[in-house]
Amino acid sequence: MEVTATEAKNRLGQMLDHCQREPVVIEKQGRRHSVLLSAAHYDALVAASRGQAMAEAPPRTADEFYARYKDWVDEQNARFERIGIWNEDFRTW
Repeated sequence: MEVTATEAKNRLGQMLDHCQREPVVIEKQGRRHSVLLSAAHYDALVAASRGQAMAEAPPRTADEFYARYKDWVDEQNARFERIGIWNEDFRTW
């Protein structure tokens, strides 16, 4: 559905109901200006743009972090055991 900005202003309640079914394109001075979306549609777009990994909640504890990134953590620990700390010779401790 496409409406003018004046029409959207005058019929805001109807536009809010309509955007629950489909996006409402708002034109200003004869050009597309904005799109009115439902909150669910907006959340889906944000989640899709972030990718599935970003849509998940970040780990809250060390155990959750290890469970999610076990392979990476084990690889970093093995690298540390094999190589040590980078630039360790220049550290003053």
